[in-house]
Amino acid sequence: MTTIKRKDTIMAMIVKTWGKLALTAALASTALVACNTEPSDEQAAQPAASLAQVTDIDLDSGEGEGAGEEGEGGGEGEGGVSIAAAATDAVVFRSALAITEAHIIAARDAHALGETEAAAEMFAHPVSEVLFDMEPIFQARGVKLFDEMLTEASRAVLAGETPEQIGARTAAIIAVLRDASTFAPNDGRTDAAIAAGVAADQIERAVDMYRAAAGSEMYEPYLDGYGFYLAGKAAYDEAQSEIAEADPDAAAAIEAALLQLAEAYQTALRPGVMDADRSALTVAASNVVLKVTND
Repeated sequence: MTTIKRKDTIMAMIVKTWGKLALTAALASTALVACNTEPSDEQAAQPAASLAQVTDIDLDSGEGEGAGEEGEGGGEGEGGVSIAAAATDAVVFRSALAITEAHIIAARDAHALGETEAAAEMFAHPVSEVLFDMEPIFQARGVKLFDEMLTEASRAVLAGETPEQIGARTAAIIAVLRDASTFAPNDGRTDAAIAAGVAADQIERAVDMYRAAAGSEMYEPYLDGYGFYLAGKAAYDEAQSEIAEADPDAAAAIEAALLQLAEAYQTALRPGVMDADRSALTVAASNVVLKVTND
């Protein structure tokens, strides 16, 4: 990717993040009104502080969400999903759902650890990043839209629901996502091949986000990557025996990458020092993609 393209990608991320911060602020305002409370001066200043962190990025570094994603012929959504391909490609279709699941898992776990604002943002994030672009595809395939469940969960976080309540919301959303995955187009691939493809997609994203997080002080890339890792693990775990039987080499590569990611993403909280071997992670992810796409 050229420097100009990298700059465009990072600037798009900044604009997107500003939009998310505005949404978070709006949701917070709704929650505060519902609770008959007023935001403090410190709370009111938070979005500006967050934006300052977002804009403190070296635009020539290539780091940041989506920095490694290059569209292949346009039609690519904000989350790096080829919207056109999702209409006929089962892996792309289900990867869009896995991206959503990744954010939901990250939101749940961040909330349980006291990261309220980050959790609210993670619940709301897929609505603009993936679901808005995928809506025509979902409707065409008969999927009942579920974006409101995510925005309601985001509001619930800011309104003070307990981790148990948010956990129940998360389980309900994931159940809907799993149901939606059954509407994926039939492209002739087996369930095992599709699951392996989704796992590979999530693993690659998790590694990209770890590299981005290690190159900045931002929490969001790390939390994104944490979610991608667990969504990739979930996709693999659901079809582990089938993948191992159909393609032992692909299964071994996926397991090796997941083991490394488990060390890199031990918790939803960003560690003080991000010392996982980024080169080894990159090699592991590349090996997964190579084994899955070549078989």
